[in-house]
Amino acid sequence: MKYLDEYRDPALARHLLDELRETATHPWRIMEVCGGQTHTLVRQGIDELLPAGMRMIHGPGCPVCVTPLETLDRAMAIAARPGVVFTSFGDMLRVPGTDTDLLSLRARGADVRVVYTPMDAVRLAAGHPEHEVVFLAVGFETTAPANAMAVLHAARLGLRNFSVLVSHVLVPPALTALLEDPDCEVEAFLAAGHVCAVMGWREYEPIADRYRVPIVVTGFEPLDLLEGILMAVRQLESGRHEVENQYVRAVRRSGNTRAQDAVRRVFRVTDRAWRGIGALPASGLELAEEYERFDAARRFDVAGLRPAEDPECIAGAILTGARLPTDCTAYGSRCTPRHPLGAPMVSSEGTCAAFHAAGRTPARSTT
Repeated sequence: MKYLDEYRDPALARHLLDELRETATHPWRIMEVCGGQTHTLVRQGIDELLPAGMRMIHGPGCPVCVTPLETLDRAMAIAARPGVVFTSFGDMLRVPGTDTDLLSLRARGADVRVVYTPMDAVRLAAGHPEHEVVFLAVGFETTAPANAMAVLHAARLGLRNFSVLVSHVLVPPALTALLEDPDCEVEAFLAAGHVCAVMGWREYEPIADRYRVPIVVTGFEPLDLLEGILMAVRQLESGRHEVENQYVRAVRRSGNTRAQDAVRRVFRVTDRAWRGIGALPASGLELAEEYERFDAARRFDVAGLRPAEDPECIAGAILTGARLPTDCTAYGSRCTPRHPLGAPMVSSEGTCAAFHAAGRTPARSTT
């Protein structure tokens, strides 16, 4: 496939691996932030082909996985109400809340629908004024512009039956929180190319400078990741700590300023809880005061829920890179893509799902 096969060329991959082995003199530890990057690394076996001792740490880059349990429980409470049409992207339907998931609610009669863009939900509200239409707005900076545009369009139409349940999270505060952890092992980051296509990489420069950590904006294909890893290793070997851009075909330092303007107009920065990680200051977005009338949490008064995680799930440790999916006692047995205990197993970008799809199994004891 033109413009895709070029980034999967096995000869070029071997060349990059050879150069990486020649360059690395230390068992560096590098975190890829994006769940899409994790799936490529694991599916292609790149993480197992790196120089001896070098390790990829899988970070909290799955937007579905870090959506807090409280938000999911609020979504279930709203979706179960009569007269509500609850809309979401398909990968959210099977993410478990405390007691159930959206797909199970739909099986029991709730009007839960999959949409492909938030604008689909706006059109649904405009065409069905007799229903309350709610859109579950989750994700990193990548999805925030489209959700902002949906709110702006609903405001222009004067819709009174459209609202959004917002749970947007921001990448830079998460990197800072990881680096502030005294047990952090990360020595360099691969930043998510699609996030930086929207936001640019200026926000990462103070992080690289303050914590003396290389950050390489990287794409999602095998050659993107191998080149990104090589660029990070070159910085580590030379003692540099800069932000570099591997994903030059899609990312500029300033990002997409029109998209940023829409996000700033509709949302404001707030503290946000991350599932399995906890509350991080100034790490999320909520609706600005001018657009609070579109806030589904306020409209349906679903505050005060008391979520409870499955005690066997170690999603938090997996999302921060402290543990691997194969360290979990439930992995592949009680927790599978068909019957997930936590979001990392059900999400298309989850680390547990990536390991399971690649057939990774826990190491057998030799004792």
